[in-house]
Amino acid sequence: MRATQLIGMIGVACLVVTTCWAGTDDSVELVSPDGRVRLVLEVKDFEGAKVGPVYRISYKGRPVVVDSRLGLELEEGRIGDGMKMSALSRGSHDTTWKPVYGERSMVRDLYCEAEVQLREADAPHRVLHLTLRAYNEGVVFRYTLPKQVGLESVKITREATEFRFPGDHTAWAVYSAQGKYEKVTLSKIKRGCERPLTIRAAEDLYLAVAEAGLVDYARMKLAPLPGQPHSLVSDLSSSVEAELPLKTPWRVIMVAESPGQLLESNDLLLNLNEPCAIADTSWIKPGKVIREVTLTTTGGKACVDFAVEHNLQYVEYDAGWYGHEYSDASDATTVTVDPKRSKGPLDLQEVIRYAAERGIGIIVYVNRRALERQLDEILPLYQKWGIKGLKYGFVNVGSQKWTSWLHEAIRKAAAHEMMVDVHDEYRPTGYSRTYPNFMTQEGIAGDETSPVNSLTLTILFTRMLAGAADNTICYYNERVTRNASHAYQLAKAVCFYSPWQFLFWYDRPQAAPKKVGGAGGSETGIGNEPEIEFFDHCPTVWDDTKVIHGSIGEYAVIARRSGESWFIGYMNSGKPRTLDVPLDFLEAGKEYVAHIYSDDPAVQTRTHVRIDRFAVDSDTTLKMSASKQGGQAVRIEPVAAGADYPEYR
Repeated sequence: MRATQLIGMIGVACLVVTTCWAGTDDSVELVSPDGRVRLVLEVKDFEGAKVGPVYRISYKGRPVVVDSRLGLELEEGRIGDGMKMSALSRGSHDTTWKPVYGERSMVRDLYCEAEVQLREADAPHRVLHLTLRAYNEGVVFRYTLPKQVGLESVKITREATEFRFPGDHTAWAVYSAQGKYEKVTLSKIKRGCERPLTIRAAEDLYLAVAEAGLVDYARMKLAPLPGQPHSLVSDLSSSVEAELPLKTPWRVIMVAESPGQLLESNDLLLNLNEPCAIADTSWIKPGKVIREVTLTTTGGKACVDFAVEHNLQYVEYDAGWYGHEYSDASDATTVTVDPKRSKGPLDLQEVIRYAAERGIGIIVYVNRRALERQLDEILPLYQKWGIKGLKYGFVNVGSQKWTSWLHEAIRKAAAHEMMVDVHDEYRPTGYSRTYPNFMTQEGIAGDETSPVNSLTLTILFTRMLAGAADNTICYYNERVTRNASHAYQLAKAVCFYSPWQFLFWYDRPQAAPKKVGGAGGSETGIGNEPEIEFFDHCPTVWDDTKVIHGSIGEYAVIARRSGESWFIGYMNSGKPRTLDVPLDFLEAGKEYVAHIYSDDPAVQTRTHVRIDRFAVDSDTTLKMSASKQGGQAVRIEPVAAGADYPEYR
């Protein structure tokens, strides 16, 4: 017998369906607020296994995930088989919250939810809870192991969360967080596949399997499900030991009609994390960063002066300032320049003082070898020195031990008002909502790895679903012209979101000494090319974000708003393209000027970027053109009084 309950919401309706106890026919059905996403959970016999929880998902009536089993394997045996189900709660939720910073100034958290209890029919009658939510953007669920008689702590040896798909869909797989993606069918995916995993089920149906709320559990990757075609199963990076109650991270299946819609929905992962735990966030400041490549006092002051002139907020000293980064003998409480990287001299205290007088913050890199030994010592010391943030280098990731260690290190940094950028293999799952001093992270094949455009445009619709990425944009380095163009590099500052945006990773101001040792660097230094004004004006955080066009590995056009100004990035790969970009997101009846930065070999600078300025309004449609490895960037702002520009045609 099936009972249906309609739950009213503000402007939406949410349908929650449960059955009364009826043998193996127990089920919970959730429908998203917009009625498009449907999740069904049943307890039933399946493929000869004992009665257990099985779920499926559909979108607008089309199967997305077909019957897939759920369960956990404990040291004491699997929990999830031979179970009966009862409903604990069901309801709906609709709130908005304001992030400290983000891709939008407001985030809506809208879903329908059910929590169910699963109890083993046979002794020892262990209990497992499942929390399920249906969002307009997809489905999420997690396990809870409550404290119970005879079970006060657990060791989870394996998580048996299945993702069975109705066909051998195309997917974009990668096996390390900074690796190169492969476009393959689901049946070709190997063990250790990274998340988020973006999947094309049809031309108008895209999916992503992701993880959210990972704090002190083992990271989930994905593996083939033995014996099942085009199916995957969760693959934890270590066992998990915990006192009960234990809540696992969220398992996420995003659903959209285009890659761009997936990217616009990436706030879903933030919604699945706890609210901000820092009472006073006034010291947390996003901004643009230049890396000081010479490890000298003179170079540091030159970077500070450049930052002041070009509206950057930070200068970062990277590996080598306190000794060889890979040596356990290096002491991160001292300023001891690695002679293989620089001849010095470096008076870091003087650079910090000089920068502070000019409103510029200093960030320093510390490798995980020193972090693991000295974190509790260096945090109060660096706060005393006046350092604003830390870049955690080559952190251990994956296992429960190192996942817990890293997030504790974020919390410890917050206690000393220290912002953090995490490198290298770490991928976010939304913890920056809870601790927004966690500014950004790598987990991306950024410009350090010299990615070709097709890879960068794959990363945009896969890795960037997880959140901010430190792409280490470089502008004058030779790899730009080898792989892309300079207008394409300008566009990256819009397309790749990072609250700390490194813009000149290998470049040095003209006043800095020439760099010795280490990788990268531009011998000629940063020039005075006119298009650098785009970086000068471009923010790192946004009030609104729109993906106008997007095709994985091929092209993207993204528009973002900061106050009254809009910035557009167009990145292209494979063949020349001209795309129509309507400006209907501009305020109607208002006049704007569009500053358009395009690749043009006829421009007599080393970067070959042309700047055009036109009057535009909400009725304008830009014709944005790019070569097969080029791009375009646009800055749109209200027309100043008395200014006159030709009309865009």
